[in-house]
Amino acid sequence: MRILGIDPGLQTTGFGVVDVAGHALNYVASGTITTGHVARGDLPARLKVLFDGVAEVRQRYQPDVAAVEIVFVNVNPQSTLLLGQARGALVTALVSCNLSVAEYTALQMKQAVAGYGKAGKAEVQEMVKRLLKLPGLPGKDAADALGLAITHAHAGQSMARIAEASGRSTRKATGMYRAGRAY
Repeated sequence: MRILGIDPGLQTTGFGVVDVAGHALNYVASGTITTGHVARGDLPARLKVLFDGVAEVRQRYQPDVAAVEIVFVNVNPQSTLLLGQARGALVTALVSCNLSVAEYTALQMKQAVAGYGKAGKAEVQEMVKRLLKLPGLPGKDAADALGLAITHAHAGQSMARIAEASGRSTRKATGMYRAGRAY
């Protein structure tokens, strides 16, 4: 299975692609999609860059599923709103390419990758480097995206086994949060 991880951001969105075979994880690609070349005040153009960028990544690497970070409210509500719009454009791009989308919090990703939900960016980078046997540290946004792909590789398999053992059919997005958001 090939998993595309997405770390949403309006200025910089990280992406990471990982192949999973059993318990083995293999690095495929990672990088960022940036909107710095578009005027800050032109939100629709920036969202289009993100949409087109994810569509291009999907076309190039042909993932089977995507994992995206869930955005929480920040101190600045305007920043949260803008980030939510960026995330919406990214999820829409993935769904329009017929990919199922799993969602994980930053806490879940850090717990799965670093073993500690409040791990810092440097710790996540180091653990992603180790888990994928990379020669160097990936960038912060790419490391978070790779971390989301790794999280889905572990959590997605576990949730499928639980559903299979219980005899329940599952949708591609499994599990449920209190507010009804599936992951």
